[in-house]
Amino acid sequence: MAIKTGGGFLNEINVTPFVDVMLVLLIIFMVTAPLMTQGVEVDLPATRTVKNLPRDAEHLVLTIKKDGSIFLDEYQVNEDELQDHLTRLVAAQKKQLFLRADEAVAYGTVVRVMGEIKAAGIDRLGIVAQELRDETGQKKK
Repeated sequence: MAIKTGGGFLNEINVTPFVDVMLVLLIIFMVTAPLMTQGVEVDLPATRTVKNLPRDAEHLVLTIKKDGSIFLDEYQVNEDELQDHLTRLVAAQKKQLFLRADEAVAYGTVVRVMGEIKAAGIDRLGIVAQELRDETGQKKK
C-alpha cells in the first residue's frame, strides 16, 4: 500500500520514530532492572554447597540484619507482628520462604524467628548462604 504525498507516492514506512521509542524503553529498562533486585544488605555465612534463589515471584525472603532488625523482602517488620505477616503473605498464598541472616546475628535470634515461621504454619524454609571461597576468591571444594 502506497501513501500519496504532494510530489508522488511514498513506498516506505518511516521506522525512525519506532526505533526512538524502543531505544528509550530499552534505556529505562536497563536503568531500573538492577534497582528492582536489590534487597537488604547482610553478610551471609559461607558454605560449600549453595543453590541460587529462584527468580520467580512465588517466594519471599525474610532477612535478619546484624542489629537484629527483621525485613520481609524490603519491608521492616517487628518481631511481634512477624507471625501475622507470614501467615497472610506466605502461608495463605502458598509461597516459599527463604531465610537470610547476617553471620553476626545471635543464634537465639535466628531460632526465635524460626519459631515464628513454624507458628505461622510454614513447613518448608530455605536458608540462604554464600559460596565458601579461599583467599584468592576461588570456590573451595
